[in-house]
Amino acid sequence: MIHLFLHFLKYYYMNHYEAVFILNPVLSETQTEEAVKKYESLLTSKKCKIVHKEDWGLKKLAFTIQNKNSGFYHLLQFEGEGEIINHLEVELRRDERVMRFLTVKLDKHAQQWAEKRMKKIQSKPKAN
Repeated sequence: MIHLFLHFLKYYYMNHYEAVFILNPVLSETQTEEAVKKYESLLTSKKCKIVHKEDWGLKKLAFTIQNKNSGFYHLLQFEGEGEIINHLEVELRRDERVMRFLTVKLDKHAQQWAEKRMKKIQSKPKAN
């Protein structure tokens, strides 16, 4: 009985994570979309819930990475178990399209800040 309760708590109280990765600037738009979808599907296949995603676009780097001065930045916020992080980071390391990545676990203060940022982004009118 206790085992079932612990199993329930494990899925009820999932950790919140944020992953930012930089894709190679020579990729086409479809190639960058494919890369992002790959990681979204990896997370959802491991029973993670994607809370929010952002495409920050092509940004200039502070220093050169792989002889490149810019890269496509992407952010994924998701909820899941801690074991998924190892799977995600192994896939990010193996992918030649990914130049750098950073995955962090959000504490309650970071979660509140992320929620404020999401609301601010969603309240902005989209220019067409």
